[in-house]
Amino acid sequence: MDLTDLYALSAGTGARLVREGVISAEQWVGACLERVRDVDGGVQAWTFLDPEHALAQARAADEIKMSGGPIGPLHGVPVGLKDIIDTADMPTENGSVLHAGRTPSRDATVVAMLRAAGAVIMGKTVTTEFATRHPGKTRNPHNPGHTPGGSSSGSAAAVAAGMVPLALGSQTTGSTIRPASYCGVYGFKPTHGLIPRHGMFQLSRTLDHVGLFARSVDDIALLLEQLAGHDERDPDSYPRARVPYRAVAAEEPPLPPMFAFVKTTRWKDVDADAQEAFAELVTDLGARVEEVELSVAADEALRWQEAVSGAEMAKNLAREWETGRDRLSAALRARIERGRAVSAVDYLHARAALSELHASFTEMFEQRYDAILTPTASGTAPAGLESTGEPTFCATWTLCGMPTLSVPIMHGANGLPLGVQLVGPRHADARLLRTARWLVAHVERDQ
Repeated sequence: MDLTDLYALSAGTGARLVREGVISAEQWVGACLERVRDVDGGVQAWTFLDPEHALAQARAADEIKMSGGPIGPLHGVPVGLKDIIDTADMPTENGSVLHAGRTPSRDATVVAMLRAAGAVIMGKTVTTEFATRHPGKTRNPHNPGHTPGGSSSGSAAAVAAGMVPLALGSQTTGSTIRPASYCGVYGFKPTHGLIPRHGMFQLSRTLDHVGLFARSVDDIALLLEQLAGHDERDPDSYPRARVPYRAVAAEEPPLPPMFAFVKTTRWKDVDADAQEAFAELVTDLGARVEEVELSVAADEALRWQEAVSGAEMAKNLAREWETGRDRLSAALRARIERGRAVSAVDYLHARAALSELHASFTEMFEQRYDAILTPTASGTAPAGLESTGEPTFCATWTLCGMPTLSVPIMHGANGLPLGVQLVGPRHADARLLRTARWLVAHVERDQ
């Protein structure tokens, strides 16, 4: 087998080859490290990567297999972690000089789950400052003059550039979906509370989600299957029956899915080439898609989202504000100031509005639709590195805690990737992945 291309293996295929003894975990991780050496100088996806430590983990995985020990579903799979996720054996600096050198004493829950499944933690990927909007050093792997998005910039770019098959990020507004779209990979934000967040930097309890990056629906389902679970230390996590995400995602839907095409009131801000790409997709889907207007305007939902995220962010960054505000970016200082100005009445009103939103979307899905089809952003990745792009096209779905997936099936006029955002009903994550798989197959058949 040609070992020079091992970096391009999917997580599922690579794990199978390791399990069958065709390749070793050390060979796979070594190929990914070689890929990092070849391309990361231009992408700059990593904030911490110790090649010897990654290889030592891989050798330990190989020794377990050789000794007849248990083999997990991710045995030997290299995984990147956004640098807001605690690791006991690596620094976690949250993208800020205020936390430089911070070394946690324990793994986050998701890291413990990954290790239990046999994964190799390659290193920490670049995050924007405290997972907000001030850019880090990462560049778009398709064109270094364009942003990779944010805040999970390094995770999306590392997967897109072939440095790892899987990576974790987070989302509080659009921090997984947008960079996935800009970098041309699959990015998944699960139902709120499905994946425990203990041991991750908290920006907003109400809105924070773990984000997943991969290069296929199958790999998203494989990763989700290992991470969905209960942790009583996350107050929004709760016990539930285990779902066979891979099996459900691989199924043929009982009927071809119906899509609700939601432009939102911000459609006028969508670039012309992106509008044209969506028009072609809608035409291709024919009777399987209908244009739908939401009962709640996107602008109103965005105000609720900003009230909740602003107030909770100001509270969670209170220590940094009090002790080091002069070392925060001007953009983050301004956001904290706005959050500190949110009144208790406005915050509680926004929280109370969630029940109305949940009811309207539940009715929408139950009556007719399998998924909402909507833009991930205003278009392809913007030129320049001063901004991570516009997150508001993701805000409503994050506010509602609904599962969302960026599906890389389109391109802009400039040749850069353009994702389609699929949104499903809460707690129907497996069904959304199945719908996405159908959509990808449908588009590929018609190309």
